[in-house]
Amino acid sequence: MASVFLYHVVGDLTVGKPEMVEFLEMETVESAIRAIGESTEGGIPVWKRRSHSQHPGVIESGEMRQQRFVGILSSLDIVGFLARSECLEDQDKAMKTPVSEVVVPNNSLLRQVDPGTRLIDALEMMKQGVKRLLVPKSVGWKGMSKRFSILYNGKWLKNIDTSSGSGINLNANTNRPSSSSTSSTTTLRGKFCCLSREDVIRFIIGCLGALAPLPLSSISSLGVINTNYYSIEASLPALEATQKLPGDPSAVAVVECTPGGQCKIIGEISTTKLWKCDYLAAAWALANLSAGQFVMGVEDDVTSRSLPDFTLNSTDGNNNLANGGGGSRRPKKFSSRSIGFFSNSPSFGGNRSMYRGRSAPLTCKVTSSLAAVMAQMLSHRASHVWVIEDESDDILVGVLGYADILAAVTKQPAAFVAANRSCETCGNEIQT
Repeated sequence: MASVFLYHVVGDLTVGKPEMVEFLEMETVESAIRAIGESTEGGIPVWKRRSHSQHPGVIESGEMRQQRFVGILSSLDIVGFLARSECLEDQDKAMKTPVSEVVVPNNSLLRQVDPGTRLIDALEMMKQGVKRLLVPKSVGWKGMSKRFSILYNGKWLKNIDTSSGSGINLNANTNRPSSSSTSSTTTLRGKFCCLSREDVIRFIIGCLGALAPLPLSSISSLGVINTNYYSIEASLPALEATQKLPGDPSAVAVVECTPGGQCKIIGEISTTKLWKCDYLAAAWALANLSAGQFVMGVEDDVTSRSLPDFTLNSTDGNNNLANGGGGSRRPKKFSSRSIGFFSNSPSFGGNRSMYRGRSAPLTCKVTSSLAAVMAQMLSHRASHVWVIEDESDDILVGVLGYADILAAVTKQPAAFVAANRSCETCGNEIQT
């Protein structure tokens, strides 16, 4: 395990982070669409309102705040909700629905931590399924850019035995609480910032040198490819994807089966792809098209069915609601441009263009390095990358998400060597 995770604390990642504004469960779906457009990972934490019986001057404890957290509302949750028949019939009513009727309750997706929490402990939380870390904002926090930031405010090493030369017993302080509340760094009452897994990956990619040689190792040699992915046949209704949606990553691969029984990925239905789409158009498409048509696109002349009243954005495909825009709604025929995807192919099953823009799935090879995959995810702001065979035509092998990346970078050296040997053994068996 790299020492960088031991020497840094969560507060190092909060420098410059804006204050979190709670999104309450009584807010509407329309408001949620705007908020998600400005969020990370295509989702927003949803909160219950503070109890009226609680005095305004009373400081809310971490446990009380944790109980108010409902879950994380994603773009795919909203599109799936708007694709219901009753919502398509009355879109205005659907857009005014409280998000409490849409969000999937899951109180374990967020945890409140102190700025002095070691980064390695935060990574362990995220590996176990936590997607957001709630960190109190502090006055005078400048981050810990020096190597030995384990000396958090000069307090952590108070009881460490340093009699054995320059060696420091890090394990003795693994669970030591932070002393930020008693230090010169003052915590602002009731003010927090929210760290996502994307923030953590962005920090890690700036420390690749400290992780060597792991970043240049292939993802197959590290044994981190997740083969337990969800997929749907291109010919099946797209709406079926919402019935088998996994929690992490929140994505379903759209595949075509080859005569040899292998699966070729042609697209995906995911939170990432629907993050800044036109939600009303996407909902109609999800309810009326096949999975293949949904991801590959159909043009205006392919279908004569008209969409319910909704407003199309001009050129970039982003929902007007997400951008705070308005305007009258008018019937439009469905096009691949309506969702916010772009496809040069005339129809699903026809001659496909090599370039499909935003609708193309983000893929990597089994031989891709961990650093390359991390760079892909950050540049596309994606929560996952689909893994395909090295010498194949998009034959799907698995998926790599944030949790898999964190598992790889925190893997013990012995486990890393064992994974390499296992990979080499498998390679020799294939050759023979």
